[in-house]
This record gives sequence, structure tokens and C-alpha cells, in this order.
Amino acid sequence: MNAHDTAPVPPPGCPAHGSGARVPLYGPEFAADPQAYYEYLRHYGAAAPVELAPGVEATLVTDYAAALQLLQDSGSFRKDARRWRAFNEGKVGPDSPVAPLLAYRPNCMFADGADHIRLRQAVTDSMARVDTRRLSHSTEQISGYLISQFGGRGSADLLGDYAKQLPLFVFNELFGCPADIGDRVLFGISGMFDGVNAEKATSVLFQAVGELVALKRAKPGEDVTSWLMRHEARLSDEEMVHQLALLLGAGAEPLRNLIGNTLHRLLTHERYAREGGLIDEALDDTLWENPPMSNYAPHYPAADTELAGQQLQAGDLVLVSFAAANTGPALKASRQAGSNRAHLAWSAGPHACPSKEPARHITVTAIEHLFNELPDVELAVPEDSLTWRPGPFNRALATLPARFTPVRSGQRTVPQQGTGSAGQGSRPAPERPAERGGMWSQFLNWLTR
Repeated sequence: MNAHDTAPVPPPGCPAHGSGARVPLYGPEFAADPQAYYEYLRHYGAAAPVELAPGVEATLVTDYAAALQLLQDSGSFRKDARRWRAFNEGKVGPDSPVAPLLAYRPNCMFADGADHIRLRQAVTDSMARVDTRRLSHSTEQISGYLISQFGGRGSADLLGDYAKQLPLFVFNELFGCPADIGDRVLFGISGMFDGVNAEKATSVLFQAVGELVALKRAKPGEDVTSWLMRHEARLSDEEMVHQLALLLGAGAEPLRNLIGNTLHRLLTHERYAREGGLIDEALDDTLWENPPMSNYAPHYPAADTELAGQQLQAGDLVLVSFAAANTGPALKASRQAGSNRAHLAWSAGPHACPSKEPARHITVTAIEHLFNELPDVELAVPEDSLTWRPGPFNRALATLPARFTPVRSGQRTVPQQGTGSAGQGSRPAPERPAERGGMWSQFLNWLTR
């Protein structure tokens, strides 16, 4: 009997079954039950051959120890996507659906060596200046605004109406976006990740961020954009645009999914009470079992090498399955022993998420405020009717319908300490825009009414 005979049976509908083809990480079958796919992939060993989109091949690391080896060995495995052999050989084109998250951009995520250290330090130092009290205040205000938009109905899609919107609004506040720029940032990020006019959305986002950089050069403030600009790394305008686009775009989508997946867990597991302590517990359980970014951390071998028994050529695309590594046999004992934050949901090594503490803080605050305002909120449909968005990278619900007793939103006023500063100190309340405009303009109108 050979290894193929003893291998687990692929999940139902898996196109790779019996064909010898790579295992696809896209389509509704994978989205419906990714853990079944990860269980099957483990029979290849610590790393497995996968397909991210039609014709886009990669090696996926599913084992915790092998993932740490990859993430921490920046000499053997590089982040600069200009090394991607398949892209350079024309086997993957810029119009591929996975290209926007894999193609090279001059930011700290795709940098190595001294360039990475310089850009990463600027980002880390700037994000470290965010004051948690101000962050809580901003998150609560934005939460209140979003709830005011649907609270009177007694029903909502907690994904589209809340979890998707809140991170974008919070980031607009943290980065000091005025109304006209903030509206275009929201449009650009939403379109890029939703795949709606993605090319136009990307162009709108980068143009808006470019205008934000020009504005802050002329009139800096107490916000992440200005702190990044004043950092001793002395970022150029081009570097500023790409670091900000990374922070705004790559930060908003995972945070949306983290809020949504944690809400899903709280609404579908009766053992969680709706107090702050158990929201923290639900958040940790979500990061273990349903992380918002399931498969990512693209790396490229600097030379032909071996990883966990798999032969790799220089420039091959290698990704880490945070979801598979977290739920594999190797980590079960660690988690049962009480090491509740040993998971890889935030990645690890020199490219680990630089904003995990703000992300945790925003998530807990947003969920606490939602449950305080809507104490009887519950799932409005059977759990098994929920669907998950397809794709190889994210773990995200399509919708999260909920119902609750309708509430009337009270009048909101601008608190004494101001609303626009991401750090210590204060500044005047934002001016009312001349027109209601887009979502960010409407929020500022609501805030100052």
C-alpha cells in the first residue's frame, strides 16, 4: 500500500481529487469548509502544493514549526515580490485576481534588509504613539454613529452595516483625513477588496493618499500621517504614499474580518456572555480557530532550497497558512496548557503585524459598545445558512444578519477633549462640510450637529 492509498480523502467537490493537480484555495467549496482542506493538505507533510487562483501556483506551509522557520529566516526567504519567478516569466499577469495582494509595492511589507528595517521602524514608531484612550473614544463615537444608522430598524447586517465600515472610519480619524479625502479613501479601500471597479478604486485610493501627504506636508497635525512624515527615517513622498496605502488598506480588511468573525463566534456560541472579559476570550478563540487572514505572508526563496522536506526553487511563491498552523496537532497541547496567545494569527518574525494591540483594542471596544447599545442582539438566520466569501487569503463572512429591539439614537455632541487627535492633546472639532457628500462627510455632519 503506498502513501497515496493511505492519504485522507479530499473534501467533497475538491477539483484536485484523483487528478494529481494542486489543491485549489478558491471557490465556494474551500470557503465553506477550509479546515477540511487543511486536514487533507497535511498528508503532504509540513508544506503542500496549492493553487491560489487558476494558474497561480504556490507552496503552502501548514505546520507551526515550519511556519516559524520560514517567518524568522529572512536570509533564506525574502519578501521582495520582484523575485516572484512566475510573475517575471509571465505565467501570472497583473490582471490576476490575486495580483493586487501579491504584486510588489515599495512598502515595508515587500522590503528586505536595511530598507525593511528603516520603513518598518517608521511605521512601528508612529503607530506606537496612538493613545489608547483616544482610540477608545474615537471607536465609541464611530460605533455610535453606525448604530444610529440602523438601530431604529431592529435589524442589520453586522458585516456590511458595522464591521466593514467601522475600521475604515477609525483609520480616517487616526490618519487625520479631512472629509473630502476621507470619502475617497473609504471608496478606494472598499472597492479594492470587494472587487467592484477595483482598478478605478485603487487609483482613487492612491490619489487620495497622495493628496493627504501633500496636505500634511503643508499643515501637519497630531495624527499617524504627520508622525510618519516627521519620523527620523525621512520618508519621501512616494514612500509616504505607499506606507499609508498599506496601513489603510491592509489594516482595514483584516480588522473588518476580525470584528465580524468575533461577532459571529459570540452570536453562535452560547457559552460566551456579553461582558468585556469574555469578549477578550472570544477574540482569542477567533484568532486561533478562524483568523481573519487565513493564508498569507508571501515569501520567496533567495536560492534553491528545502523547507520541511519540500524542494523549492529560487523565486517560488511560498505562503503560510496561519489557520492550518493554529489548528494543527502541534499547537493543541500548547493551547490546552493555557498559552492562549501562541497562535500565528498576527504572523511572526520581522514582518509580524505592527498594529496588533490597536487592532485588539478597536475590536473589543467596537463589540462592547455594540452589545451595550443593542443588549438583545441575536443572529437572525440559522447559522448553517451563513456563507463565507471565497478567496485564498481572507476568512470572512459575506453577511451576518442580526435582529434586536429597535433603539432610538440620542443626540450626539462633540466631547470636551476633541475628536480628531489620535494621540495626546486636543484640536478643534472638525468643521461641518459644505455638502453631506460621502460616508466620512456624513459622519462629521452627524458628529457636529
